[in-house]
Amino acid sequence: MPHPISPPPLQVMISKSSTPSGVAPTWEEASSLLDTVFKAQTSQTSLDAAYALTNLLIMSVGFRGLQSFGVLEEIRKAAADKKDGSRRESAMILLGALFERFPPAQSVSEVVFLVQDGGVVAPALDALADKGAVVRESAQYALDALFANLTPESMVVGLLPTLSRYLGKRSGKWQGTVGAYELIGRMADKAKLGMGSKEEEKIKDVLRESMGKKLAGLIPIVEAGMHDLKAEVGKQALKTMTSLTTLLSNDDVAPRIPLLIKTMQNPSTETLQKAIHALSQTTFVAIVTSPVLALLTPLLERSLNTPSTSQEVLRQTVVVVENLTKLVHDPVEARTFLPKLKPGVQGVRDRASLPEVRELATRAVNIIKKAMGDDDGNSSNGQIAPTTSEDVLKVLEKEVKLHGDLTGEPGDGDFWVLTKTYIADLVKEDVNLREVSRVSLCAEPYLKQFLKEPQAGLIAQALQLHFIDEDRRKFGQPIKEDTGEVEIVNTDFSLAYGGMLLLSHTNIRLLKGHRYGLCGRNGAGKSTLMRSIAEGKLEGFPSKDQLKTCFVEHNQGEDADLSILEFIAKDPALAATGRERISAVLSEVGFTAGPQGRQQDKVGSLSGGWKMKLALARAMLMGADVLLLDEPTNHLDVKNVKWLQDYLKSHTEITSLIVSHDSGFLDEVCTNIYHYEGKKLVCYPGNLAAHSIDSNTRFVRVKPEARSYYTLSASQVQFKFPSPGLLSGVKSSTRAIIRMTNCTYTYPGASKPSLQDVTCALTLSSRTAIIGANGAGKSTLIKLLTGETIPQLGRVEKHPNLRIGYIKQHALEHVEMHMEKTPNQYLQWRYANGDDREVLMKQTRVLTPEDKAQMEKLVDLGDGKGGRRIENLMGRQKWKKSFQYEVKWVNMIPKHNSQVSRETLLELGFDKLVQEFDDHEASREGLGFRELQPKVISKHFEDIGLDPEIANHNEISGLSGGQKVKVVLAGAMWNNPHLLVLDEPTNYLDRDSLGGLAVAIREYKGGVVMISHNEEFVGALCPEQWHVADGRVTHKGHLAVSMDRFEDSRPGSSAASSVVSSATASAVNSGAEDGADMKFRAKKKKKLTRAQIKDREVRRRLRHIEWLNSPKGTPHPPDTDDEA
Repeated sequence: MPHPISPPPLQVMISKSSTPSGVAPTWEEASSLLDTVFKAQTSQTSLDAAYALTNLLIMSVGFRGLQSFGVLEEIRKAAADKKDGSRRESAMILLGALFERFPPAQSVSEVVFLVQDGGVVAPALDALADKGAVVRESAQYALDALFANLTPESMVVGLLPTLSRYLGKRSGKWQGTVGAYELIGRMADKAKLGMGSKEEEKIKDVLRESMGKKLAGLIPIVEAGMHDLKAEVGKQALKTMTSLTTLLSNDDVAPRIPLLIKTMQNPSTETLQKAIHALSQTTFVAIVTSPVLALLTPLLERSLNTPSTSQEVLRQTVVVVENLTKLVHDPVEARTFLPKLKPGVQGVRDRASLPEVRELATRAVNIIKKAMGDDDGNSSNGQIAPTTSEDVLKVLEKEVKLHGDLTGEPGDGDFWVLTKTYIADLVKEDVNLREVSRVSLCAEPYLKQFLKEPQAGLIAQALQLHFIDEDRRKFGQPIKEDTGEVEIVNTDFSLAYGGMLLLSHTNIRLLKGHRYGLCGRNGAGKSTLMRSIAEGKLEGFPSKDQLKTCFVEHNQGEDADLSILEFIAKDPALAATGRERISAVLSEVGFTAGPQGRQQDKVGSLSGGWKMKLALARAMLMGADVLLLDEPTNHLDVKNVKWLQDYLKSHTEITSLIVSHDSGFLDEVCTNIYHYEGKKLVCYPGNLAAHSIDSNTRFVRVKPEARSYYTLSASQVQFKFPSPGLLSGVKSSTRAIIRMTNCTYTYPGASKPSLQDVTCALTLSSRTAIIGANGAGKSTLIKLLTGETIPQLGRVEKHPNLRIGYIKQHALEHVEMHMEKTPNQYLQWRYANGDDREVLMKQTRVLTPEDKAQMEKLVDLGDGKGGRRIENLMGRQKWKKSFQYEVKWVNMIPKHNSQVSRETLLELGFDKLVQEFDDHEASREGLGFRELQPKVISKHFEDIGLDPEIANHNEISGLSGGQKVKVVLAGAMWNNPHLLVLDEPTNYLDRDSLGGLAVAIREYKGGVVMISHNEEFVGALCPEQWHVADGRVTHKGHLAVSMDRFEDSRPGSSAASSVVSSATASAVNSGAEDGADMKFRAKKKKKLTRAQIKDREVRRRLRHIEWLNSPKGTPHPPDTDDEA
């Protein structure tokens, strides 16, 4: 490199804050040094003279000497001298010295280098193509020096337009083009989020946001370079485009970026279709800002305006435009990009051949108009117009006049015009990014050269105060800090997990005695933050010597065989604490002392509630200043949750940080809420429901979407379950439809029964929660009820036509084998043959060796025909108060089929055969209300809350977790089940989906039984609870449901009455029908009118036609309307 070590100045070294003396050197002095630079015999002599000239100008006339002594003009001439390589080298050496020394000393020199007369960056870029290596190295050094000395605002306002102009002219050498692309890429790389200091990251934030707003102009320039015939240019442009895409900060688009870049690189019809297909498979949830629109708009515009685009790709493009537009919250940004897309979408609306595509385009056009604001171009919905350079100029000129105007140096008039415009552009960037604290930094250094010493600072300060007031007028006053409180933590930190940045330079401030709730979406990093604090890894958080922090968790499994007293005494952190003190604290939280007291119980025998009390006792013994509670109410019953609430509220000297999905608990205990917003923590006073003193700072007022954290019906997700249909013989919703009587079940190899002597029943109006600790037997109880397993003692009876919708604890298992299908195709596959294939695939439906042996037994009905083997059941019809089945015998033709009663078959041991046929008939009856057609299926998915577009066209593999759960729900509800069984629904549904499910269950006309530890969810829906413990089931009925959990529930409303009615004492809950058999009487025949007889004949004819179209061997349906 030509500048291995910058030489010291020849005379006096000045500081950055120094100002020129104002005494100009003589023409001879400047000319002598300039001649030395260009006529020196060695590079070192030229280098020494270049730095001497630079320092001479800085110490005297400053930036004015660059023009008055013709320095820049001489550089331009020498750089263009094709005959003399030494002059070209000297020009780059002098340019490097100027770029290195001038901007730190006089920021206004940026205007000279970047703006005035086109600047001098272009000659340096051209020199990168010089045949002399020393010239290329000197030019690269000069560019690097300039890049290192620019602020983020200067890069965006000064350097970026210069590079864009250079790349736009397309007449330079390819090496210069590569250098320009490389500088743009370096700017984007410099803006990447990282783990630097707070000041470093703030500078990155400014650069990232400012560059993001310029992407609309940058992307076409860089994309043009990707298609350059010179391979080196294309390679560097591709690298630069990859760097630019890091400015997006949009998690929805991030996975698609490599494909989008490939589409830009190879703009064929095939790659464009792949990109549009990928975008149509994307679920957009994050707010769409100008960087995202800048990247996607060219691709979408090309797809809309290409005549050869297929109707399917047009449909996908219109859907993507609609989804993106819905998430554009700023009409100013919308009016920048959407006018490019609007004509194309309107063309699709007017000319598309498919009605479906035209309808989608019509909807998209309406949404585009709404997003862009009103027809006059005014901002809508109270949107705030951005500050312009003209706005800043007016204030700047006013303040300059107010403080004494310019010093009046000769020739400053024209240059001041350039400078004040440059300052206005810099300030505009910061004001629009709401970084108003940087305004004075963007003004004062540039004003110093035109005003006397104190005036520049006063004007810059006045400019900053003006825009601070403007910011507060537009966005409101900042939240006032609490006064008179004891602050125990106030630190700035960043947090990463693996390769993912969770929080970037955010602040956490904790006050003594306050209880903080941590709220945010799944995956935001709440538990990671708690764990980092507990392990002492959080940057800036006081150590445990200064602030005692205790992570409260009920995880004592490894010491399950120790007594409670020994478990605490064994803790190394409590080694100095005497056993008397330990015993006293344990007694305080409820562990009784003495030989027969609870303190002698084994740790492994404790329930979840007692384990939480044990963890709190440990924290008390440690004298904790801060309690970290991660999901403290998991597995706690209502009584223990109440105890925990009282405990936290009574200890006002302890600060708590709480993560919980139990919004009722957070509402009760929290004094403040920390909310995750854009990789920052934002603190709101008050609890989750926002009962704070100042209404302007209430959590929900500022963040309306947060209503779904505490009100189930405030969810944005809506489910609507189909009506379950009729059950023959069941006229009352309180009549038992499934019943277990004195059932006992022991798993093979187990020493004691999992369930013992259990009796329970469910009805169409049941809203039952099964509650118990892990391993208590909840899932076993569900399996017995649904026929998955058979009890060794007792009996399980259910209505023969009962249809059950069952969703497993791990819900996504249902669709793991169908990732390549769309949801619509999955549903068609599952119910293609009139049966639910997932039921047929259950292990209990597979014939075991014992079942096969049973099928080989000879059956003698006592009708004189001897013993015969059953081949299959062919039909079923009513007989007395039960059913009889048409039995097909092995090696006998159908005319020898026999009618055998249900009781006889069960007595002979053909339970599984009867159960399988009943399920088949129940499924056929449920599907009789359904047409397995794509349009009907689309409507069904829409009712469950899944967009029909996604259901029809997106593969399951591309869906989010919440969308997959909706597919599973839709599959379970397709055949109109009478009973919905949910195993831990709160495990696989996010807060919004949980609210949607709660509302759907509340309105559902069938029975619901669920396993859940979520007290809020259960309390809002289930008036009846079955508590499973030690193999026994305890019934708790007639509980009052928490109506306040539904925002739309008011006394007298239909929503309220529907829940209350389900909470009333039913025949099942009261035990009034416990002794009755599960018999269902046939309806009494009534005399029909002529119109009714005519309608019946029509139905019979339709059934007969349907039977004629059914597979061969299907029994003729009976001519009865009993099950219609």
